[in-house]
Amino acid sequence: MSATNETHGLWEATATGAPSTSRLRGQLTADVAVIGGGITGLSTALHLAEQGAKVIVAESYGIGFGGSGRNVGLVNPGMWVKPDDICAELGEEDGERLITTLGAAPSLVFDIISRHQIDCEAVRNGTLHCAVGKAGLREIEDREAQWRRRGAPVRLLDAGETARRTGSTAFAGSLLDERAGTIQPLSYVRGLARAAETAGAQIFTNTTVDSAERAGDRWKLGTQGGSITADWVITATNAYSGSLWPALQNEIIPLFYFQCATASLPDELRRVILANREGLICTRTVITSLRTDAAGRLIFGSLGALRNVGSAVHAAYAKRSIERMFPALRDVQFQYEWFGKIAMTPSHLPRYHELDRQVIGFHGYNGRGIGTGTVFGKMMAGRILNPNLELPLKATLPQYASMRRLRAGYYEAGSVLAHLL
Repeated sequence: MSATNETHGLWEATATGAPSTSRLRGQLTADVAVIGGGITGLSTALHLAEQGAKVIVAESYGIGFGGSGRNVGLVNPGMWVKPDDICAELGEEDGERLITTLGAAPSLVFDIISRHQIDCEAVRNGTLHCAVGKAGLREIEDREAQWRRRGAPVRLLDAGETARRTGSTAFAGSLLDERAGTIQPLSYVRGLARAAETAGAQIFTNTTVDSAERAGDRWKLGTQGGSITADWVITATNAYSGSLWPALQNEIIPLFYFQCATASLPDELRRVILANREGLICTRTVITSLRTDAAGRLIFGSLGALRNVGSAVHAAYAKRSIERMFPALRDVQFQYEWFGKIAMTPSHLPRYHELDRQVIGFHGYNGRGIGTGTVFGKMMAGRILNPNLELPLKATLPQYASMRRLRAGYYEAGSVLAHLL
Protein backbone atom coordinates (compact mmCIF):
# COMPACT_ATOMS: atom_id res chain seq x y z
CA MET A 1 0.00 0.00 0.00
CA SER A 2 1.29 3.48 -0.84
CA ALA A 3 0.14 7.07 -1.09
CA THR A 4 -2.78 7.66 -3.49
CA ASN A 5 -5.03 10.55 -4.41
CA GLU A 6 -7.58 9.07 -2.00
CA THR A 7 -5.25 8.86 1.00
CA HIS A 8 -3.01 11.88 0.37
CA GLY A 9 -5.13 14.04 -1.94
CA LEU A 10 -3.43 17.08 -3.38
CA TRP A 11 -0.04 16.10 -2.00
CA GLU A 12 0.09 12.85 -3.94
CA ALA A 13 -1.19 14.56 -7.10
CA THR A 14 1.57 17.22 -7.01
CA ALA A 15 4.47 15.56 -5.16
CA THR A 16 7.86 14.84 -6.65
CA GLY A 17 8.42 11.17 -7.39
CA ALA A 18 9.39 8.78 -4.64
CA PRO A 19 12.80 7.11 -4.84
CA SER A 20 12.75 3.55 -6.10
CA THR A 21 12.46 1.10 -3.19
CA SER A 22 11.60 -2.55 -2.71
CA ARG A 23 10.48 -5.05 -0.07
CA LEU A 24 13.23 -6.31 2.24
CA ARG A 25 14.47 -9.78 1.31
CA GLY A 26 17.10 -11.86 3.08
CA GLN A 27 19.13 -11.48 6.25
CA LEU A 28 20.67 -8.02 6.56
CA THR A 29 22.85 -6.34 9.17
CA ALA A 30 23.26 -2.69 10.14
CA ASP A 31 24.46 -0.43 12.90
CA VAL A 32 20.96 1.02 13.26
CA ALA A 33 17.54 -0.25 12.20
CA VAL A 34 14.87 2.43 11.82
CA ILE A 35 11.22 1.39 11.93
CA GLY A 36 9.13 3.95 10.02
CA GLY A 37 9.71 5.80 6.76
CA GLY A 38 8.32 9.19 7.76
CA ILE A 39 10.01 12.45 8.68
CA THR A 40 11.42 11.27 12.02
CA GLY A 41 12.78 7.98 10.73
CA LEU A 42 14.29 9.45 7.58
CA SER A 43 15.81 12.42 9.41
CA THR A 44 17.44 9.92 11.79
CA ALA A 45 18.67 7.82 8.89
CA LEU A 46 20.03 10.84 7.01
CA HIS A 47 21.96 12.25 9.96
CA LEU A 48 23.38 8.83 10.88
CA ALA A 49 24.38 7.93 7.33
CA GLU A 50 26.10 11.29 6.87
CA GLN A 51 28.33 10.32 9.81
CA GLY A 52 29.20 6.96 8.27
CA ALA A 53 26.77 4.70 10.16
CA LYS A 54 25.19 1.77 8.32
CA VAL A 55 21.41 2.34 8.49
CA ILE A 56 18.42 0.32 7.29
CA VAL A 57 14.91 1.83 7.26
CA ALA A 58 11.87 -0.48 7.23
CA GLU A 59 8.53 1.11 6.26
CA SER A 60 5.29 -0.90 6.30
CA TYR A 61 3.72 0.95 3.37
CA GLY A 62 5.27 3.70 1.27
CA ILE A 63 7.53 6.62 2.15
CA GLY A 64 5.47 9.27 3.92
CA PHE A 65 2.36 7.06 4.10
CA GLY A 66 1.42 8.22 7.62
CA GLY A 67 1.14 11.73 8.99
CA SER A 68 4.40 12.80 7.31
CA GLY A 69 2.77 12.77 3.89
CA ARG A 70 -0.75 13.86 4.86
CA ASN A 71 -0.22 16.88 7.09
CA VAL A 72 -0.96 20.53 6.35
CA GLY A 73 2.63 21.39 5.50
CA LEU A 74 3.01 24.17 8.07
CA VAL A 75 6.57 24.25 9.42
CA ASN A 76 5.95 25.79 12.83
CA PRO A 77 8.22 26.24 15.84
CA GLY A 78 7.27 24.98 19.28
CA MET A 79 4.08 23.12 20.18
CA TRP A 80 0.43 24.12 20.48
CA VAL A 81 1.08 24.31 24.23
CA LYS A 82 2.24 27.79 25.27
CA PRO A 83 5.87 28.14 26.38
CA ASP A 84 5.01 28.97 30.01
CA ASP A 85 2.71 25.94 30.18
CA ILE A 86 5.50 23.71 28.86
CA CYS A 87 7.70 24.88 31.72
CA ALA A 88 4.89 24.27 34.18
CA GLU A 89 4.55 20.70 32.91
CA LEU A 90 8.24 19.76 32.57
CA GLY A 91 9.94 22.10 35.03
CA GLU A 92 11.79 25.30 34.19
CA GLU A 93 15.10 23.84 33.01
CA ASP A 94 13.69 20.95 30.96
CA GLY A 95 10.87 23.10 29.63
CA GLU A 96 13.19 25.83 28.37
CA ARG A 97 15.44 23.22 26.77
CA LEU A 98 12.51 21.80 24.80
CA ILE A 99 11.26 25.29 23.87
CA THR A 100 14.70 26.29 22.56
CA THR A 101 15.09 23.05 20.61
CA LEU A 102 11.69 23.24 18.92
CA GLY A 103 11.93 26.99 18.39
CA ALA A 104 14.93 26.32 16.14
CA ALA A 105 13.31 23.35 14.34
CA PRO A 106 12.08 25.28 11.26
CA SER A 107 15.63 26.51 10.64
CA LEU A 108 16.83 22.90 10.51
CA VAL A 109 14.03 21.94 8.09
CA PHE A 110 14.79 24.76 5.67
CA ASP A 111 18.54 24.16 5.98
CA ILE A 112 18.08 20.50 5.00
CA ILE A 113 15.86 21.54 2.08
CA SER A 114 18.52 23.97 0.87
CA ARG A 115 21.50 21.67 1.47
CA HIS A 116 19.96 18.69 -0.31
CA GLN A 117 18.07 20.73 -2.92
CA ILE A 118 14.73 19.17 -2.00
CA ASP A 119 12.01 20.35 -4.38
CA CYS A 120 9.05 20.78 -2.03
CA GLU A 121 7.58 24.26 -2.68
CA ALA A 122 9.37 25.65 0.38
CA VAL A 123 8.28 29.18 1.37
CA ARG A 124 9.52 30.76 4.59
CA ASN A 125 7.26 33.76 5.06
CA GLY A 126 5.91 32.89 8.51
CA THR A 127 2.66 31.69 10.04
CA LEU A 128 -0.28 33.93 10.98
CA HIS A 129 -2.06 32.85 14.18
CA CYS A 130 -5.32 34.69 13.64
CA ALA A 131 -7.58 35.86 16.46
CA VAL A 132 -11.31 35.16 16.39
CA GLY A 133 -13.01 37.84 18.51
CA LYS A 134 -11.80 39.45 21.74
CA ALA A 135 -11.01 36.13 23.40
CA GLY A 136 -8.84 35.16 20.46
CA LEU A 137 -7.05 38.50 20.64
CA ARG A 138 -6.23 37.94 24.30
CA GLU A 139 -4.95 34.48 23.38
CA ILE A 140 -2.44 35.69 20.80
CA GLU A 141 -1.37 38.63 22.99
CA ASP A 142 -0.46 36.15 25.71
CA ARG A 143 1.46 33.98 23.26
CA GLU A 144 3.29 37.01 21.88
CA ALA A 145 4.40 38.08 25.36
CA GLN A 146 5.66 34.60 26.22
CA TRP A 147 7.63 34.19 23.01
CA ARG A 148 8.98 37.75 23.18
CA ARG A 149 10.47 37.07 26.61
CA ARG A 150 12.43 34.29 24.96
CA GLY A 151 13.67 36.46 22.09
CA ALA A 152 11.52 34.92 19.35
CA PRO A 153 10.86 36.97 16.17
CA VAL A 154 7.10 37.30 16.63
CA ARG A 155 4.90 40.39 16.32
CA LEU A 156 1.27 41.31 16.69
CA LEU A 157 -0.62 42.61 13.68
CA ASP A 158 -3.80 44.64 14.00
CA ALA A 159 -7.06 43.79 12.25
CA GLY A 160 -6.26 45.97 9.25
CA GLU A 161 -2.84 44.44 8.59
CA THR A 162 -4.26 40.98 9.18
CA ALA A 163 -6.99 41.63 6.61
CA ARG A 164 -4.40 42.88 4.13
CA ARG A 165 -2.29 39.75 4.53
CA THR A 166 -5.11 37.20 4.63
CA GLY A 167 -7.66 38.80 2.31
CA SER A 168 -10.33 38.38 5.01
CA THR A 169 -11.92 40.75 7.55
CA ALA A 170 -12.94 37.82 9.78
CA PHE A 171 -10.11 38.27 12.29
CA ALA A 172 -9.50 40.74 15.14
CA GLY A 173 -5.74 40.56 14.64
CA SER A 174 -2.95 38.03 14.29
CA LEU A 175 0.43 36.93 15.59
CA LEU A 176 3.07 36.62 12.89
CA ASP A 177 5.83 34.10 13.64
CA GLU A 178 8.62 34.73 11.17
CA ARG A 179 10.46 31.50 11.97
CA ALA A 180 7.76 29.45 10.24
CA GLY A 181 6.89 28.57 6.66
CA THR A 182 5.14 26.09 4.38
CA ILE A 183 6.21 23.08 2.34
CA GLN A 184 4.69 20.34 0.21
CA PRO A 185 5.00 17.67 2.92
CA LEU A 186 4.99 14.53 0.77
CA SER A 187 7.67 16.01 -1.48
CA TYR A 188 9.70 16.89 1.63
CA VAL A 189 9.63 13.40 3.12
CA ARG A 190 10.45 11.87 -0.27
CA GLY A 191 13.34 14.32 -0.54
CA LEU A 192 14.59 13.21 2.87
CA ALA A 193 14.48 9.62 1.62
CA ARG A 194 16.55 10.46 -1.47
CA ALA A 195 19.07 12.38 0.64
CA ALA A 196 19.36 9.49 3.11
CA GLU A 197 19.89 7.00 0.29
CA THR A 198 22.53 9.23 -1.28
CA ALA A 199 24.30 9.30 2.09
CA GLY A 200 24.30 5.49 2.14
CA ALA A 201 21.14 4.45 4.02
CA GLN A 202 19.08 1.52 2.74
CA ILE A 203 15.30 2.01 2.62
CA PHE A 204 12.78 -0.79 2.25
CA THR A 205 9.04 -0.24 1.77
CA ASN A 206 6.10 -2.64 2.07
CA THR A 207 8.20 -4.14 4.85
CA THR A 208 6.50 -4.62 8.22
CA VAL A 209 8.65 -5.45 11.21
CA ASP A 210 6.59 -8.07 13.05
CA SER A 211 9.06 -9.33 15.67
CA ALA A 212 11.95 -8.00 17.74
CA GLU A 213 14.22 -10.11 19.90
CA ARG A 214 17.65 -9.91 21.44
CA ALA A 215 20.44 -11.64 19.52
CA GLY A 216 23.34 -11.46 21.94
CA ASP A 217 24.29 -7.81 22.23
CA ARG A 218 22.26 -6.90 19.15
CA TRP A 219 18.63 -6.84 18.03
CA LYS A 220 17.07 -9.05 15.38
CA LEU A 221 13.98 -7.63 13.70
CA GLY A 222 11.87 -10.11 11.73
CA THR A 223 9.89 -9.26 8.59
CA GLN A 224 7.86 -11.42 6.21
CA GLY A 225 10.74 -11.49 3.73
CA GLY A 226 13.77 -11.56 5.98
CA SER A 227 15.38 -9.87 8.97
CA ILE A 228 17.56 -6.98 10.14
CA THR A 229 20.21 -7.48 12.81
CA ALA A 230 21.37 -4.20 14.32
CA ASP A 231 22.99 -2.67 17.39
CA TRP A 232 20.30 0.01 17.78
CA VAL A 233 16.60 0.23 16.97
CA ILE A 234 14.73 3.48 16.34
CA THR A 235 10.93 3.45 16.65
CA ALA A 236 9.59 6.23 14.41
CA THR A 237 5.95 5.30 13.91
CA ASN A 238 4.07 7.96 15.93
CA ALA A 239 0.30 7.89 15.21
CA TYR A 240 0.70 4.82 13.00
CA SER A 241 2.38 2.62 15.62
CA GLY A 242 1.37 -1.02 15.37
CA SER A 243 1.49 -3.99 17.70
CA LEU A 244 5.26 -4.55 17.82
CA TRP A 245 5.51 -2.37 20.93
CA PRO A 246 1.85 -2.10 22.01
CA ALA A 247 2.67 0.46 24.71
CA LEU A 248 3.43 3.04 21.99
CA GLN A 249 -0.01 2.56 20.47
CA ASN A 250 -1.73 2.59 23.84
CA GLU A 251 -0.32 5.94 24.98
CA ILE A 252 -1.63 7.79 21.92
CA ILE A 253 -5.11 9.24 21.51
CA PRO A 254 -5.67 9.29 17.72
CA LEU A 255 -7.17 12.53 16.47
CA PHE A 256 -8.25 12.88 12.85
CA TYR A 257 -7.58 15.92 10.67
CA PHE A 258 -8.98 16.51 7.19
CA GLN A 259 -8.08 18.82 4.32
CA CYS A 260 -9.89 20.08 1.24
CA ALA A 261 -8.17 21.82 -1.67
CA THR A 262 -9.73 24.04 -4.34
CA ALA A 263 -8.68 24.44 -7.93
CA SER A 264 -6.10 27.14 -8.62
CA LEU A 265 -7.59 30.52 -7.79
CA PRO A 266 -7.82 33.22 -10.47
CA ASP A 267 -4.86 35.61 -10.50
CA GLU A 268 -6.90 38.50 -9.13
CA LEU A 269 -7.80 36.44 -6.04
CA ARG A 270 -4.29 35.05 -5.61
CA ARG A 271 -3.11 38.63 -5.27
CA VAL A 272 -5.50 39.10 -2.34
CA ILE A 273 -5.94 35.79 -0.46
CA LEU A 274 -2.78 34.90 1.46
CA ALA A 275 -0.84 36.64 -1.28
CA ASN A 276 2.45 36.33 0.63
CA ARG A 277 1.81 32.59 1.14
CA GLU A 278 1.97 32.59 4.92
CA GLY A 279 0.36 29.67 6.66
CA LEU A 280 -2.74 30.48 8.72
CA ILE A 281 -4.11 28.94 11.91
CA CYS A 282 -6.83 30.47 14.04
CA THR A 283 -7.89 30.52 17.68
CA ARG A 284 -11.18 28.66 17.21
CA THR A 285 -11.75 25.83 19.70
CA VAL A 286 -12.01 23.46 16.74
CA ILE A 287 -8.65 23.94 15.03
CA THR A 288 -8.71 25.44 11.54
CA SER A 289 -5.83 25.94 9.11
CA LEU A 290 -5.52 27.65 5.74
CA ARG A 291 -2.72 27.91 3.23
CA THR A 292 -2.06 28.04 -0.49
CA ASP A 293 0.26 25.98 -2.66
CA ALA A 294 2.54 26.98 -5.54
CA ALA A 295 -0.31 26.68 -8.04
CA GLY A 296 -2.56 29.01 -6.06
CA ARG A 297 -4.92 26.40 -4.66
CA LEU A 298 -6.52 27.23 -1.30
CA ILE A 299 -6.22 24.39 1.22
CA PHE A 300 -8.56 24.29 4.22
CA GLY A 301 -8.03 21.95 7.18
CA SER A 302 -9.81 21.14 10.42
CA LEU A 303 -10.49 18.33 12.87
CA GLY A 304 -12.46 15.37 11.60
CA ALA A 305 -12.33 12.20 9.51
CA LEU A 306 -13.70 12.13 5.98
CA ARG A 307 -15.55 8.85 6.44
CA ASN A 308 -19.12 7.79 7.16
CA VAL A 309 -21.29 10.86 7.91
CA GLY A 310 -18.15 12.95 8.37
CA SER A 311 -17.39 12.90 4.64
CA ALA A 312 -20.31 15.17 3.80
CA VAL A 313 -20.41 17.18 7.03
CA HIS A 314 -16.76 18.24 7.10
CA ALA A 315 -16.55 19.12 3.41
CA ALA A 316 -19.73 21.23 3.73
CA TYR A 317 -18.26 22.98 6.79
CA ALA A 318 -15.06 23.73 4.88
CA LYS A 319 -17.08 25.21 2.03
CA ARG A 320 -19.16 27.40 4.37
CA SER A 321 -16.07 28.57 6.26
CA ILE A 322 -14.23 29.58 3.10
CA GLU A 323 -17.26 31.43 1.75
CA ARG A 324 -17.69 33.25 5.07
CA MET A 325 -14.05 34.34 5.17
CA PHE A 326 -13.78 35.07 1.45
CA PRO A 327 -17.16 36.08 -0.05
CA ALA A 328 -15.59 36.17 -3.52
CA LEU A 329 -15.25 32.37 -3.31
CA ARG A 330 -19.00 31.73 -3.16
CA ASP A 331 -19.90 28.32 -4.59
CA VAL A 332 -16.31 27.14 -4.20
CA GLN A 333 -15.68 23.52 -5.19
CA PHE A 334 -12.99 21.15 -3.97
CA GLN A 335 -10.75 19.14 -6.25
CA TYR A 336 -9.13 17.09 -3.50
CA GLU A 337 -10.21 15.84 -0.06
CA TRP A 338 -8.14 13.65 2.32
CA PHE A 339 -7.45 12.99 6.00
CA GLY A 340 -5.07 11.33 8.43
CA LYS A 341 -4.26 10.77 12.10
CA ILE A 342 -2.55 13.01 14.67
CA ALA A 343 -0.83 11.37 17.66
CA MET A 344 -2.12 13.18 20.73
CA THR A 345 -0.86 12.70 24.27
CA PRO A 346 -2.77 13.66 27.43
CA SER A 347 -0.23 16.44 28.15
CA HIS A 348 -0.20 17.60 24.48
CA LEU A 349 3.60 17.28 24.60
CA PRO A 350 5.90 14.80 22.84
CA ARG A 351 7.64 11.98 24.67
CA TYR A 352 11.02 10.31 24.45
CA HIS A 353 11.19 6.60 25.26
CA GLU A 354 13.96 4.12 25.85
CA LEU A 355 11.84 1.00 25.40
CA ASP A 356 14.68 -1.41 25.99
CA ARG A 357 18.44 -1.48 25.81
CA GLN A 358 19.34 0.55 22.70
CA VAL A 359 15.72 0.85 21.54
CA ILE A 360 14.69 4.53 21.47
CA GLY A 361 12.05 6.78 19.93
CA PHE A 362 10.22 10.10 20.08
CA HIS A 363 6.41 9.99 19.80
CA GLY A 364 3.33 12.14 20.30
CA TYR A 365 3.82 15.25 18.15
CA ASN A 366 0.30 16.55 18.75
CA GLY A 367 -0.06 18.08 15.29
CA ARG A 368 3.40 19.66 15.07
CA GLY A 369 5.32 16.92 13.28
CA ILE A 370 7.42 18.51 10.55
CA GLY A 371 9.93 20.53 12.54
CA THR A 372 9.58 18.30 15.60
CA GLY A 373 10.18 15.07 13.70
CA THR A 374 13.11 16.52 11.78
CA VAL A 375 14.94 17.84 14.83
CA PHE A 376 14.18 14.79 16.99
CA GLY A 377 15.50 12.54 14.21
CA LYS A 378 18.76 14.47 14.18
CA MET A 379 18.95 14.26 17.97
CA MET A 380 18.41 10.49 18.04
CA ALA A 381 21.25 10.16 15.53
CA GLY A 382 23.38 12.26 17.86
CA ARG A 383 22.35 10.16 20.86
CA ILE A 384 23.53 6.97 19.11
CA LEU A 385 26.82 8.50 17.99
CA ASN A 386 27.40 10.19 21.36
CA PRO A 387 25.71 8.42 24.30
CA ASN A 388 26.44 11.44 26.53
CA LEU A 389 24.39 13.81 24.37
CA GLU A 390 21.69 15.54 26.40
CA LEU A 391 18.29 15.28 24.73
CA PRO A 392 15.53 17.92 25.11
CA LEU A 393 13.25 15.43 26.87
CA LYS A 394 14.05 13.00 29.66
CA ALA A 395 13.48 9.33 28.92
CA THR A 396 10.16 7.97 30.17
CA LEU A 397 8.25 4.75 29.79
CA PRO A 398 5.06 4.86 27.72
CA GLN A 399 2.02 5.74 29.81
CA TYR A 400 -1.34 4.22 28.98
CA ALA A 401 -3.84 6.90 27.92
CA SER A 402 -6.98 6.11 29.86
CA MET A 403 -10.15 5.55 27.81
CA ARG A 404 -8.16 6.24 24.63
CA ARG A 405 -10.65 4.57 22.29
CA LEU A 406 -13.59 6.29 23.93
CA ARG A 407 -11.84 9.65 23.77
CA ALA A 408 -10.89 9.14 20.12
CA GLY A 409 -14.50 8.34 19.28
CA TYR A 410 -15.68 11.34 21.28
CA TYR A 411 -13.38 13.69 19.35
CA GLU A 412 -14.43 12.26 15.99
CA ALA A 413 -18.13 12.51 16.83
CA GLY A 414 -17.63 15.90 18.44
CA SER A 415 -15.99 17.31 15.33
CA VAL A 416 -18.94 16.12 13.25
CA LEU A 417 -21.40 17.76 15.64
CA ALA A 418 -19.40 21.00 15.81
CA HIS A 419 -19.14 21.26 12.03
CA LEU A 420 -22.76 20.26 11.50
CA LEU A 421 -23.97 23.07 13.77
